[in-house]
Amino acid sequence: MAEKRYSENGMNSITKFLTETMTTGARLTRDFYTRDVLDVAPEIPGKIMVVRLADRSFGRYIITEVEAYRGTEDKACHASKGRTVRTEIMYHEGGRLYIYFIYGIYWMLNIVTEHEGIPQAVLIRGVENYPGPGKLTRSLGIDKSFYGEDLVSSERIWIEDTGFKPPVKNSTRIGVDYAGEYWKSRPWRYFI
Repeated sequence: MAEKRYSENGMNSITKFLTETMTTGARLTRDFYTRDVLDVAPEIPGKIMVVRLADRSFGRYIITEVEAYRGTEDKACHASKGRTVRTEIMYHEGGRLYIYFIYGIYWMLNIVTEHEGIPQAVLIRGVENYPGPGKLTRSLGIDKSFYGEDLVSSERIWIEDTGFKPPVKNSTRIGVDYAGEYWKSRPWRYFI
């Protein structure tokens, strides 16, 4: 059902799926999200992100790339700096959205995982036709108003499983050199 062309490392790859024939899947439940981020993140590529668009229609996008951020010990994770107003939602139960602003331009879309009190999250780096985390949020109208949104019950954004299970590769995360050699070399980026 998909035409796929990959670059060697998965970055800037071209992935075209036949979304017009995509079937509706089952919305992911709380149990999916309340697990360790290293269990959740590799299962997200291939899932469908459903978003209510500005014209009130729903867009359906295959998630193509994510990164895992694993709590207070992970120096690349915002929670490593402690619990703040910005990171508060990361300490809630999995399935909520952690949205933050970078470079004065882009909103970043993250899914909180694990149980309450364990701050972990998955950054959505790309969806079908929108490679890059800033491009996808700008194009889909995702902004600060989505902070804390519950994917389990939201009427404007959620994730579905249609049973599509493409091969998923992994590599190091992008743009986390500041975290030091150990943390920047964790192979916690997962992509189709």
